[in-house]
Amino acid sequence: MTLERANPANATDRLDAEVDATALPPLATPFASTCFGFEADFSADLRCIPMAVRRKLDLCGVKLKLQHWSELGEAERGELLDWADDAAAIEALRAHLLRRTATLKAGQARELPRASGEAWQQAHHLPEVVGASCAQLGLSLRREGWAQLDDLQRFALVKLSHPGHEHRNLPRALAEFGLLTPSPAAAEAPAAPHP
Repeated sequence: MTLERANPANATDRLDAEVDATALPPLATPFASTCFGFEADFSADLRCIPMAVRRKLDLCGVKLKLQHWSELGEAERGELLDWADDAAAIEALRAHLLRRTATLKAGQARELPRASGEAWQQAHHLPEVVGASCAQLGLSLRREGWAQLDDLQRFALVKLSHPGHEHRNLPRALAEFGLLTPSPAAAEAPAAPHP
C-alpha cells in the first residue's frame, strides 16, 4: 500500500518569502509526495524523514540531519514532503533548506554532492548492495522487477540495503513493491489437499 499526502494549494504559501509559491510547478512525478506502507509507523506525524524527502535531499545535495527535521514543525515537514521534485523545485528546495537551517540549533545543513548516476538511478541494473542484503536475509528477489520500479521505490530499496542498516523494513518494502518470490522451500512443498 502506498500512502499519499494531500498537496494543498496553500502548502508552499507559508514557505520562505524568497520562494514564490505560485512559481513552483506542480509535482513533476506522481511519487514526489508519497509515503510508503512500510513507513506507516511514522508517516502520520512525520517524526522521521520519509524516503520521498530523503530522495529530494539527495537530489538537491543537502544533508538534513534528523535533529534538523525534528526542529521543524509538523506543517513545515509536510511542506517538504509535498515539495515538487522537478529541476527548478529541487533548486528552490536547496536554497530554502540552506537558509532555513541556518537559524536552527543543529546549525546549517551541510552541502553534499548532488545525486547523479547513483545505483537507484539505474533502472536496468539491480545494485549489488540490494542483492547482497536480500541474500543475507534469505530473501528471494524477482530481479526483473527492478526495471519496473519508479525512482523513489529504487531509492528506498538501496537506502534500506546499506551495510550497517538493520534491514528491518527491507522485506516489507520488497513485498510492498511486489519483488519477493516464493522461497525455494515453499515452492517445493507439496500443496495442501483440498477438502
